[in-house]
Amino acid sequence: MKATIWHNPRCSKSRETLALLEEAGVDITIVEYLKAPPTRDELERVYRRGGIHPRDAMRKDAPKLADDGAALDAMAADSALIERPVVETAKGVVIARPPERVRDIL
Repeated sequence: MKATIWHNPRCSKSRETLALLEEAGVDITIVEYLKAPPTRDELERVYRRGGIHPRDAMRKDAPKLADDGAALDAMAADSALIERPVVETAKGVVIARPPERVRDIL
């Protein structure tokens, strides 16, 4: 199985999720989204695929925005607003908080 993780190595939840993927023997593509930010279109595609409302995909300390379009624009402009880690496999997309949520798509 293959997985892509939007990862921040400084985040303990992201590191825990990555460890769970490694333990499961998954072929992992690691995207350090702070260094290589996703585009608005990529954000929209991933969240739509996961059934995730973009406003729900923003960090809890991010500004509260009126609609999902504004949330996508904000995250595309500042990737630090993206709640992490985001994991995508052939079975779906999750925001792995808690990290064990990643098992839902393995």
